[in-house]
Amino acid sequence: MKQTYLLIALMLTAMVTTASAAPVPASVNVQASTLKWEGGNVVGKMHHGTIALQEGELQLEKNVPVNGIFVVDMSSINNEDQSGDMKAMLEKHLKSPDFFNVDTFPTAKFIITKVMPKGGKNYAVTGNLTIKDKTNPVTFDATLDVNGKVLKASAKFTINRALWEVKYGSTSFFKGLADKAIKDEITFDVNIEAAIK
Repeated sequence: MKQTYLLIALMLTAMVTTASAAPVPASVNVQASTLKWEGGNVVGKMHHGTIALQEGELQLEKNVPVNGIFVVDMSSINNEDQSGDMKAMLEKHLKSPDFFNVDTFPTAKFIITKVMPKGGKNYAVTGNLTIKDKTNPVTFDATLDVNGKVLKASAKFTINRALWEVKYGSTSFFKGLADKAIKDEITFDVNIEAAIK
């Protein structure tokens, strides 16, 4: 009989432990979140702007993401340092097949695969970034903060666009570009706000 009670107790403990360990979902507030970009010529002008998040979901354990997905609306590429015809021309070019070909690849995607603590509110985030159907791993530092049912995260990181075969003006693909070369590096400044369910 004691063995039966012990078995029942162990089963109940396992059930409680499993229930308490279940990841907690959080939905990204795309209106309150921002994704800024910066890129430009090897010699000369830099450009910057924004791209809109289309949707995002996270799974949390002890208020830290263990996995998640972010979908970016590539058709929303916006330039902020120019105006009028110059702004329209740059945005059209970035959306064209020369760069991100948004008609064929309307979204980009980032899937979190690992989040490692670095002390305090600092974490190293690793995931797979898909642009133009090409996927590469990226790792960057981020800060996370939870206040009640709201998670806020921020990060700044740089990718090499050549890894996603964004070729226009890239010295990784073309020689002799001289001052017409465009940097392979694109820097992103991300601020995320998510509602914990």
